[in-house]
Amino acid sequence: MAPRRARPTVAPEPVATDGTPGRPGAPAQGRELRARGQRTLRRLLDAGVEVFASRGFHAARVDDIVKAAATSHGTFYLYFANKEDLFAALVADVADQISALAAELEPIGPDEEGRRALRSWLAAFTELYERYGPIIRTWTEAEVEPSALGRMGADVLGQLAGALAEHAGQARRNRMDPQVAALALVAMVERLNYFVLSGQVHARRDEMLDLLTEVMVRVLFPPR
Repeated sequence: MAPRRARPTVAPEPVATDGTPGRPGAPAQGRELRARGQRTLRRLLDAGVEVFASRGFHAARVDDIVKAAATSHGTFYLYFANKEDLFAALVADVADQISALAAELEPIGPDEEGRRALRSWLAAFTELYERYGPIIRTWTEAEVEPSALGRMGADVLGQLAGALAEHAGQARRNRMDPQVAALALVAMVERLNYFVLSGQVHARRDEMLDLLTEVMVRVLFPPR
């Protein structure tokens, strides 16, 4: 049977942390960035991930980001209005990649082919988390606040659960609501990645992926 892909979704428009809709990187809008400008932009974004990881969003300063990027304040403000603007740009990047990941899940099941597809999908999430873990954590923790950023975090991670539930829901053996089960499993995947990458749980990547695959198959496709 040919793989059936989940319907892709459009990532929400980026917002600032105060809930104000807008486009990230406002100072850079309306002008074309050449190769050097693209490299500088990427360096600032990577520095933002590094600083938000080490200091946390609230304690992070533009000065910290500038030092990590080995550039000047003037250069920073050519691309971003403030640290919130840079964070929104990172959120938009993550949102795009999570949306693509949700669309890439192939049909899964309890057989070996289904397990391989699920494990490959989990590996792609782990790679994304290794790169953007601090942004994902800061972003999703905003869900507890009535902000547009928090709502966007819930919506985009919900896309992963929706893709998982769509495929798992084809198995009628499971008495659980597929959407509820999928949401619980996505939360488990995110937390275990966090604990492993932060060093609170010691497990090799292969061990973690094997465990997650086995748990998810057993929950979504219990024996008759």
